[in-house]
Amino acid sequence: MIEMLTKKRMDSLAKLSDQLGVPFTDVNLLHQALTHTSYANESKKAVISHNERLEFLGDAVLDLIVSEYLFRQLKNLPEGELTKARAVIVCEPTLARCAAELGIGEYLFLGKGEAGSGGRERASILADAFEAVIGAIYLDSGFLSVSNFVLRQLNADLKLVERGEYVKDYKTVLQEVVQKKTDSKIIYEIISENGPDHNKMFEIIVLVNGDSLGNGLGKSKKEAEQHAAKQALMKLGIINTN
Repeated sequence: MIEMLTKKRMDSLAKLSDQLGVPFTDVNLLHQALTHTSYANESKKAVISHNERLEFLGDAVLDLIVSEYLFRQLKNLPEGELTKARAVIVCEPTLARCAAELGIGEYLFLGKGEAGSGGRERASILADAFEAVIGAIYLDSGFLSVSNFVLRQLNADLKLVERGEYVKDYKTVLQEVVQKKTDSKIIYEIISENGPDHNKMFEIIVLVNGDSLGNGLGKSKKEAEQHAAKQALMKLGIINTN
């Protein structure tokens, strides 16, 4: 038996569609984008399509959109620098933040265990869902529509890159800023490590005089520290997202 969407779910998806600013002709695509494998695996009565295939497609579409934008806007950058710039934007912490800002976690269908362990706020799940939504928009309304959506959601990050912020070593910049004012030590503290050894996700906070100024996620400690330092610099008003 194929899963049928309830009126409540249809109304919920219509609300999210409004939040996304993208009308859907086939709302089943949006529903699939928000269906995690844990939910599909728990179903015994219906055939449920989860979002991994849409995530695969959305990842490729996202790369193309950001690559084209950077290619056109940053005309003097060589291939290596364009790759670095794209990597700063198309990363799990950025995509998870975009998903959280849109409230996507609220609309996710998760298995009971995943939902009970904080899956709606988990960065990896949110980032994957955001890519799946991109895939769904692309299939439903085409490249121009999904490109407008992606560029709208990533506008602040793209502007940072255009200003050259991506080339900065945020840890070094933060150290210079703090030491100009005080003799304080900066401490990076691991809050959590999740996932298998070959695909770990680290969460790190940066402390100055015992006060937390920022936290960051990354697939390595170095990446997480850089994201934490960047957040601290934003909090201190040294860099901004305008």
